[in-house]
Amino acid sequence: MIKTLHLTKVIHYNNLLKIVTFLSAFTVQAVLAAPEVHKPLIITTIKPLAIIAQSAVGDQARVEYLQSAVQSAHEVSLPVSALKKIDQADLIIWIGELFESRVAKPMALLPEGKLITVMQLPLIAPTDADPDRTAGGDVGHSHTHDHSSLSADPHVWLNPENANRIAAEIQQRLELPVKEIISAGQIAGLAAELAPLGDKQFLVHHDALDHFTSSFKLESGFSIRDASGASQGVRSQYRLRQEAIASAASCIFIEPQYADRDAQVIAKELSLQVARIDIQGLDQALVGDAYASFMQTLTAQFKSCFGGSPSRVPSP
Repeated sequence: MIKTLHLTKVIHYNNLLKIVTFLSAFTVQAVLAAPEVHKPLIITTIKPLAIIAQSAVGDQARVEYLQSAVQSAHEVSLPVSALKKIDQADLIIWIGELFESRVAKPMALLPEGKLITVMQLPLIAPTDADPDRTAGGDVGHSHTHDHSSLSADPHVWLNPENANRIAAEIQQRLELPVKEIISAGQIAGLAAELAPLGDKQFLVHHDALDHFTSSFKLESGFSIRDASGASQGVRSQYRLRQEAIASAASCIFIEPQYADRDAQVIAKELSLQVARIDIQGLDQALVGDAYASFMQTLTAQFKSCFGGSPSRVPSP
């Protein structure tokens, strides 16, 4: 009798095991057979726009960018592989012709519904912009306009409010909920960190920080190169040194994408503190909070340039 009961239990157990195995196999097959959910592909020309796009869409889309680690954002060009990516993309984002002249022709061929030209969005201009780079005598007043009609500072991603506006445009195009990628509280926190540096003067490798300094009420700084990263003439270089001395500039920023020989020479001549600033977020991972993290890093890099003895500058 005991043997019979034991045999019955074994049979039931084996039958149960077969059922479980069958259901498991069926579930796996069903998962494998289920259609893969299509995620829109966003292609940006430069890394900063990819940072904004990733923050805007989270895991609801794939984000890739065309800029290589050794390229300035002004020098992005499109090899054949990039053109193939653009053809496959659901949405392409670039700054605009004045900033990225090398990619203007292929961008002009894209349908408007597939393209976001950032300089055509209603963005905030820096309040301390150079009058020579601002139209209509609006210097000193924050305003919105069509940047495509201006030769304004195109480094618009360095203003957090602009980043939120660009993100909103991306979200609307993809029919996603519109939400900020950096909150008012986070912006206020960065402003509080930078407030003690409001009267500090500095030099920067190229004319790119107007949006950042205007947003956080900082001095606008002096630039070694122009807004496109091109070297300036001897007279401009002489005037730069005189202005730096007269304003008691205390540090100089160098950027990873440029050879920094000219910055090193000036730093050595004027005994300036040297710090690295990565306005393109080349080291920033594309994660959900990428933009807020990028701005926090940028703030820390800016702060690092002030205080302490001058850095030891290698001989050029």
